[in-house]
Parts: sequence; C-alpha cells; structure tokens
Amino acid sequence: MNKQIIEEFRANGGRVGGWFEEARLLLLTTTGARSGAPHTTPLGYLPDGGERVLVIASAGGAPRDPQWFRNVLADPLVTVEDGVFTYRARAEVLAGVERDRAFARAAEADPGWADYQDRSGRVLPVVALVPLPGPPTPAAASPGAALKSVHDAFRRELASIRREVDAAGSTVGAQLRVNCLTLCQGLRHHHRGEDERVFPWLAGARPDLAPALDRLAAEHRTMAALLDELGKILAAADTDPAVLRAEVARLTGAVEAHLTYEEEQLLPVLDASA
Repeated sequence: MNKQIIEEFRANGGRVGGWFEEARLLLLTTTGARSGAPHTTPLGYLPDGGERVLVIASAGGAPRDPQWFRNVLADPLVTVEDGVFTYRARAEVLAGVERDRAFARAAEADPGWADYQDRSGRVLPVVALVPLPGPPTPAAASPGAALKSVHDAFRRELASIRREVDAAGSTVGAQLRVNCLTLCQGLRHHHRGEDERVFPWLAGARPDLAPALDRLAAEHRTMAALLDELGKILAAADTDPAVLRAEVARLTGAVEAHLTYEEEQLLPVLDASA
C-alpha cells in the first residue's frame, strides 16, 4: 500500500486519491537503523508556523513505534518530499510541554490521533522536521511547471483550510489557527520572492510584460492587506468562526484569481526563457 501511495504522490505532484485524497501528506526518507538503506514512508503532517512541519509516530495505533521513527532516533538527517520540493531536514523529537501542546493541538483538530494513542498503549512521539540550510530541489522539470506546482500547492492548502473552517464549531481550534497562519506566512514568502527576484528579472528581459507585472505587484499588495486582516482575526482569543469563514473565503477568491492570471501571463514566458 505504501509503495502505491509513494508512486502516485511522486507522479502527481503530491496529490493522491482514495482515503488520503484530502490529507496533508509528505514522503519521509530515513536511513535504516540496521540496514543503512533508504526507507521511504508516506506520512500525514501538521503545519507548524512555516519553519517546520510536525509528524506523529502513530503506526496506526500499533503498540510499537514505527520503523521510520526508530530510524530517526539512530540518524536524524532525513529527506522530505512535499510534492513541490525535495529538501534535507533534521528530525527533532519533541519532549515535555512542547510535545504535549503539539499533540493536544493535533487531537483537538482530529480526535483520531487521541484514539491511536489510546489503542497503542504508548505516548505517541511527535517529531518536527526542520529544513537544513540551502535551497530545496523543485520536483518539476521546468520553471513554468515549478511555478504551477507551487500555485497548485497553495490551492490545495486553501481548500483544506476552507473545509476545516466550515467544519469548525463554536470555537476556532489551536491547530486551525496554526494552519491559517502557516498559509499566510507561505503566501507572504512566495510573493516577496516574486517581488524581489522574479518580477525584476522578467521586467529586464521582457519590457512588454510591464503592465502585467504592475498588476501582479498591485495584487500582492492587496493580498498583503487581506493577510494582515486575517492575522488580526486569528489573534483574537474569541475568534468568531463565521467571521473567519468569510475572511478565508475572501482571501481564497483573491488568491485564486491572482494565481490564474499570473499563470496565463508568465508560464509561457518562463518556459520559453528556460
């Protein structure tokens, strides 16, 4: 089953069907503690603010820790594939209060984690995957395809957050707040990279693109204001789910329209320049 998921994940830019169609998935490659051979496992993950992601060594509620976790105890240097990039990371096992708070967030968002822990008879380890310095490797072969894969990842995450916001009850849970803030940070980082590097390079290479680049830069400023507003809503202790739902819908509409226009204008240019 893992082999099929891994192949589908790699063939479809991180997208899989079946039970895991709407799950946040990554591929974690560890070094076998005994064999020394690479060992790849598909895992569900939790956003954790943009600098790292969290994975939980649940093993589906089995009484023993999964093999991938035993591997990272022996060698914490791992490779992560998120469907858009492949990067090296250090696996850090959380302990004490930090672990307990992270697991409580996960279980509040999805009670299945608590069920796994109850059935396993052990405290489920929570592991942070912290990227090592250096640029990640794009999964796509061309600059245009790489940009499209980044955009599609944002589209999937926006869809996930909209489902989570729609399912929220009378309160906004801690993990949902983290998910939203992580998305905000990711969009800001992506737009900053375009504003500081991609757009100036295109402006020099293709002066005829000036109107489109001006529009895209203006849309970045508009979305920055939307992200600021969303951040203020999330910072409130008593965030109203209905207000959050409306703000996420407004942001989603703006982002999706922006991504579509950017792809229409830039993908052919990026691939031709390559």
